[in-house]
Parts: sequence; structure tokens; C-alpha cells
Amino acid sequence: MGIVGRSAGRGRGRILIVGAGKVGFHTARFLAEENKQVVVIDTSAEQIQHVQELLDVQTLKGSGASPRVLEEAGIREADIVLAVTDNDEINIMTCLLAKGFAPDAVKVARIRNPDYATYPDLLEQVLDIHLLINPEEEIVRSISRLLTLSGAVEYGEFSDRRVRMVGMRVTGGPLVGQSLVRFRSIVQTEGLMVGAIVRHKKLIVPSGQDCILKGDIVYFVYLAETLSALLSCVHSKRSYLKSVCIYGGGNIGLRLAQLLDRKGVAVKLIDHDMARCAELAELLPNCLVLHGEGTDKSLLEEERVGEMDAFVAVTGDEESNILSCMLARSLGVGETVVSVNKDEYLPLLEAFGIEHSVSTRIAAVSSLLHYVRQGGVLASLTVGREAAEAIEVMIRPEAKLAGLSVREMGLPRGVLLLAVIREEAVFVPTGQTTVLAGDRILLLAERKRISEVERLLAAVKDGCA
Repeated sequence: MGIVGRSAGRGRGRILIVGAGKVGFHTARFLAEENKQVVVIDTSAEQIQHVQELLDVQTLKGSGASPRVLEEAGIREADIVLAVTDNDEINIMTCLLAKGFAPDAVKVARIRNPDYATYPDLLEQVLDIHLLINPEEEIVRSISRLLTLSGAVEYGEFSDRRVRMVGMRVTGGPLVGQSLVRFRSIVQTEGLMVGAIVRHKKLIVPSGQDCILKGDIVYFVYLAETLSALLSCVHSKRSYLKSVCIYGGGNIGLRLAQLLDRKGVAVKLIDHDMARCAELAELLPNCLVLHGEGTDKSLLEEERVGEMDAFVAVTGDEESNILSCMLARSLGVGETVVSVNKDEYLPLLEAFGIEHSVSTRIAAVSSLLHYVRQGGVLASLTVGREAAEAIEVMIRPEAKLAGLSVREMGLPRGVLLLAVIREEAVFVPTGQTTVLAGDRILLLAERKRISEVERLLAAVKDGCA
């Protein structure tokens, strides 16, 4: 069956997505909503049908490792090739073929095997692959950070970790009931600002007249040295972990256990597969590896999980993750983190007191987006469960924004300039701040404004090619 879809003539450039699983599907959904010309390829007829029914994109059943299939999908006209199947070798082969068909296209491979990540130069220079940072590694870092920030629900990093964003549920503190006009006088520091507010599941890109209310999830942008001021203004504190129980011995569970072990945290890891437990025991000599289920109350009681600082559920079964966290919570564990991809489950988490959630799907999509964005985008992070996007951009000399003040930029409604990074300095801009060529800037934009932002970032000065 040939290529199918309704978006063949729309937009300039073509984006090929090989793999219609969770990562491929949701990346295609993002791009289709922004009127990008997208072709999705997958070997599964069922996955292709799912895409056809729900998305306005083109589809083709076949393998990304087949040159015939890629040529039929229009790879010669592709600007970007995203190979995001669950098979590293298929992804690498897709990009290798793309090198021959479309040498100028950006090629991104989803790589899960850490052996490949050990040789990034080989993949990039020899095979011409822009190596996609494994989203599982980003999940591990996020979990570690969430566990040390009481009240945090989402976390992200920009500009080599110099600029950070955290979503905090505000339950008290001097900011409650105050308009953001008074924010600076309350926090008394320059390296901290409010990027977004989520209230009753609705995202608000705030102005100075907006207020922070009790129960809001507030997305703060901050520098490492202003963390104490942030925690103070929301009546929160840093947590110091001594013990953590992890349910799920896959790549995420293993890497998290290794990270926590290096930090001196006592780790217990539970997995249902006996053979996998044997492997984990060899890889984690300082951790206690247990064969069993995280939903087994007697096992959790026997291991005194209720007395531990945190319980993290990262199996591939979302329902088991939620149930195990509920059980650990009922036993008295300090903090819980659950891995879920389905938004329908989020209300349950709050209702049952599960403090933190992470999503491999969202992490993967965030990793992919900055390769797709126009205008010198360096990094991209979805915010508020994909309601908005934070974008880090390099201002090129020919860019129309270079030399303009924030007031002169004409940022669309629903878009906020969060930070400017100039050489080693990082600062929160005012309306009078002028953005210079070579600066990095961090923007937050509602999803519906992304196309406008891309056009603004890609615009060049008169007389520049």
C-alpha cells in the first residue's frame, strides 16, 4: 500500500518519522497541530491505522530500514528524519540510508543502548546521526531532582544546567494571594521569576496583574544559587535522601539505582523477573535486589518500605506503578514517584497523594522537538503536561531580534521571555533589556503560539539572506 494522508501539499519541507509507537505518535501529533508536513512510517498495520484515525498526517506501512519504503515516503525532499522505533539498529540503519538519500537533512536516532552513547563521535561524524540523548537518562535526572525538592511536580534544565525550571505546587508562603507585580519585592532576588501557572488544569502565561493562589502549580525559572530563595517563598525545603525503594529493574530503574548509590543513598530494588534480578545483583553490588512485585503488601512490609524516604515505581505497567505507589504511601513512605504516560491517570495521582510523576513519552518528545524547531533552537521542554513549551534559542547576528529590546520584539500574547544567557552571565530580563547577537534566550510559549514563535525566531534583518 502506498503513502496515505491528507497533508501532502501543506507547508514547505518534509519531516519523516519512523516508528508510530508512543514517542512517534505524540511527536507527529505535536507537529501536525503546528501544520508541519509529516509522514509516519511503521511496520505495524495496527499502529498505522491508529495514526490515520487520529492525526492529519501522511502514513506509510513499511520498514524504515528499507530504501524502497524511504524513497516512497519522499525522503529525498525531507528536511528532518526522526527514527524513533524501539529498535536501536533499525533507527541507525534508517539514518544511514537517509544520509545517502538526503545528505542535508537533520537525522535523529532514538538510542537506548548505552553502548552506542559511549561513541557519539562515531555516530555523528561517520554515520551523520545527530544522536538523540536517551530520554530515559533525562527521566532519571528528573526523578533524582524531584525527590530532593518537596512539592515539585516537574523539572527541567537549560543552558548546560545553569538555568532551571521547576513546577511547584504552592500551598503556602508569602506569594499566595499576591499579584506578580510584587513578586520581585517579595523574593528579593534577581535570578528567579514565574514562567507559568497551572490552575484547575488550565495553563496561564502570566502578566504582572495575575495572582498566585493556594493550590496553583507555579513554574519557576531560577538559577542554582537562588534555589534557597525559591524554597523559602513557597514554604518548601530540600529533602536529603537516605533510603529509596525502586520498583522496576528496567533501564530507568537500573540507572536510577546507580545514580542514587553514587550519592550514598541506600537502595532497595524490586523486580518480578528472577533472571533480571540476577543481572541487577551483579550490576548493583551495593544495592539490595529483591524478587517480587511492588504491589505485594507483605513484601513491602517485610522490607519496611514505609520507613524509607521515597518509593519510585518505573515498571512498564502504569497501573502497577500507581497501585504500588498507593500501597507504599499507605504504609507511610516519605515521597512517591510514579512513571505514567496516560494523562487520564493524572487526577488519580493527586487524589491518592502521589506527589510526583514522570513520563518517558513527554521526555522523548521534548528531546526531539528542538531538532524540529526553526530559528537556532538549542533545547526544548514541554511544560504543564504539554500545554506549553519552553525553548532555548541562540540569537544569530542576522536574526531580526538581535539588537531589539524586549518591548520592541513584539512577542505574541501567550509568550514570555524568561531568561537571557550572555557568555557566563544569566539574568532575568525587563522590558528595557536589549537582546544581542550571540545571546541565548529562554522563551515560554503556549502550544497554540509555537508557529508564531518559530516565524519570529527565524526572521532575519532586511538585507540579510
